[in-house]
Amino acid sequence: MRWPAIFFLTLLLALQYPLWLGKGGWQDVHEAEARLEALRAENRELEKRNAELASEVKDLKSGYEAMEERARLELNLVKPGEIFVQIPDAPANNRY
Repeated sequence: MRWPAIFFLTLLLALQYPLWLGKGGWQDVHEAEARLEALRAENRELEKRNAELASEVKDLKSGYEAMEERARLELNLVKPGEIFVQIPDAPANNRY
């Protein structure tokens, strides 16, 4: 009676091995879920960036205010008759 119990216990352990330690087992599933969550987080960031870029494209296509703002900030352009004044930032180590 003892040998069949040992045989079935060994058979049960042999069948459980691939589930826990084999390819496609518990560890692989856990690692795949972690990679999936990282990819989802990256996709959320990229979707947010794409929405911002789409909004900017829409502004550039529809109005001149966005183009004027970009020209002023990036190219330091001014309108005729305007005076450009630039105020430097205060140094971080200077306390007043």
